[in-house]
Amino acid sequence: MDDQACPRCKTTKYRNPSLKLMVNICGHALCESCVDLLFLKGSGSCPECNVPLRRSNFRVQLFEDSMVEKEIDIRKRVLKDFNKKEEDFATLREYNDYLEEIETIIFNLVNNIDIVGTNKRIEQYKKDNKEVIMKNKAKIGREEFELEEILEIEKQMEELRRAEILKMEEEAKKQKIREKEALIDELMFAEGDAKDILNTFAQTVANKQEDIVPVLPKVTQFSTGVKFTRGSGQQPVPVIEEGPLYRYEPPESPDRCGPDPPSIEEICNNGYLQHVRAENETEKAAGYSSTLPCLRALQDALSGLYHAS
Repeated sequence: MDDQACPRCKTTKYRNPSLKLMVNICGHALCESCVDLLFLKGSGSCPECNVPLRRSNFRVQLFEDSMVEKEIDIRKRVLKDFNKKEEDFATLREYNDYLEEIETIIFNLVNNIDIVGTNKRIEQYKKDNKEVIMKNKAKIGREEFELEEILEIEKQMEELRRAEILKMEEEAKKQKIREKEALIDELMFAEGDAKDILNTFAQTVANKQEDIVPVLPKVTQFSTGVKFTRGSGQQPVPVIEEGPLYRYEPPESPDRCGPDPPSIEEICNNGYLQHVRAENETEKAAGYSSTLPCLRALQDALSGLYHAS
């Protein structure tokens, strides 16, 4: 992002770390200062493509590539009218063709391919499907409204739950203060032994801590009856009883149909290693020993000597 620069004033992110680039419907970026200067007289056009721009359409660039910002803006505009759902089509093939048509329109607008013909295509679609578009917009509006209402109810319930917890904690603090004041008064005015009074107080506090504190029930659904989906599907981990500890047993040696190979001691003492490369310090540190490949070679050489076809 440091090499990003405003195409009008040539200011880079490296020279001005607080540089804020903004994009419009054409996809070309301008810094915030240049946007203010551009609309100083009330109107302006893009310095790169001369497309008439509006001040209200500028927004902060979120992605490094301004073409991504352009595609997001075009996709939002197109999907406002191309808002059919799968249930609006007779077959899945027709729905897939419809989605492919949307992607083709977005691709043409993003890459400036046949802009006039693509816009005519969009206008013709809007005329032919005016009723369906309005119906789906109203449906989407109702769904968004219901979702906002559900989220608001969830927020209110969470606030009530937090307020109840804070109230319980405050009450517990006040109870501790009252108990301490009562203990001080008893130590000051009682005629009994102070040690016995302290032991009695400690025992009383211990008994109260053992009492089960009532836990607020966890809310699992909205007041409308819609169940929460986040975290509600998690099942408790089943407790598995531990079996006996694993005990290693060496595998049985297969019948090699040949004489037994020499042992490790015989390999070291009888000169088998004279023609085997000794391990270096690095290999030795890793646990490698030249006796192992020597033993494997002898096993392979001796196996099968007694085999009779």
